[in-house]
Amino acid sequence: MTLLSPLALGAITLPNRLVMAPMTRTRSGDDGVPGPMVAEYYAQRASSGLIITEGVYPSRESRAYAGQPGIVTDEQQAGWAAVAEAVHEAGGRVFMQVMNGGRVSHTSITGTERIVAPSAIAIEGEVRLGDGSKAPYPVPEALTIEGLAQVRDEFVAASRRAIDAGIDGVELHAANGYLLHEFLSPASNVRDDAYGGSPEARARFVIGVAEAVVAEVGADRVGIRISPSHNIQDVLETDADDVRQTYTALVRGLAPLGLAYLSVLHAEPAGELVQSLRAEFGGVLIANSGFGVVTTHDEATALVTDEVADAVAVGRHYIANPDLLERWERGAEENEVVAATIYGGGASGYTDYPRLSA
Repeated sequence: MTLLSPLALGAITLPNRLVMAPMTRTRSGDDGVPGPMVAEYYAQRASSGLIITEGVYPSRESRAYAGQPGIVTDEQQAGWAAVAEAVHEAGGRVFMQVMNGGRVSHTSITGTERIVAPSAIAIEGEVRLGDGSKAPYPVPEALTIEGLAQVRDEFVAASRRAIDAGIDGVELHAANGYLLHEFLSPASNVRDDAYGGSPEARARFVIGVAEAVVAEVGADRVGIRISPSHNIQDVLETDADDVRQTYTALVRGLAPLGLAYLSVLHAEPAGELVQSLRAEFGGVLIANSGFGVVTTHDEATALVTDEVADAVAVGRHYIANPDLLERWERGAEENEVVAATIYGGGASGYTDYPRLSA
């Protein structure tokens, strides 16, 4: 088994095992509609086995960043239909990462009266606003039981829109400190109802969202991304025993659903935690070892050939190298990422990185 081996993943088959990881790029304007430039960007990277899009918000209230795309309106859905068509015409496959930003936002970004979280605990520090200024993170409103049902239903509606737009599947974002991840950590979830307290209770809402999305679009078109112990954006998971119990409860709840894959961002994909979760899940594992460092060709190859994972998700390399697979196959030099253009509104540092063929 190599990076170039095909892989059955839910409803589709990947021609290789190199996955483009989701990365925030903020090129969709105030209206959250992905335009022709976004379609071009993803189509350029269609030689990857699978593209996972940047996080896409399922409600205005859940938008985390200015310029982030949504999947709420008909116009946004039409934009994603054009993305799906462009990727498919280029021979690619694409899943949409559906992401509720939770407390990682500000009302000046969402345009709503509140932001939400499991508990009314703000992130320490400042959030960057759309005009480039900064403000303290606001205290979020703790979701009521009725609010939880609304958020769940927003994930379901967004997933339906994604599939109707021609996207091959959806990835539920339960990582990196955003809403679903916030439920998993005792630092961000101090609820005293059925969705807080024990590891099993903290995992309950994420499992419920997955169950509802699967019921709507089918398990073979749904994956999920987690990042145990990432300790980002004040979603702290520092107790190793609690982490093991929480994520074991989560994966045990997900396993019967038969999801297309489990994607895990962790520094030690070959370690006991990730491999025990893989065994509990019983399906395709996508490993992302870029835990603050860039995953190299040699590391990605070893993860697959040593059967640590079924596929490997790579992020930053894909920003500057739309033809990353071809470069790795040929041993060719890679373009360097221009950090100043990772986020922004234009083509510079987005669709203008040269290909080998150029």
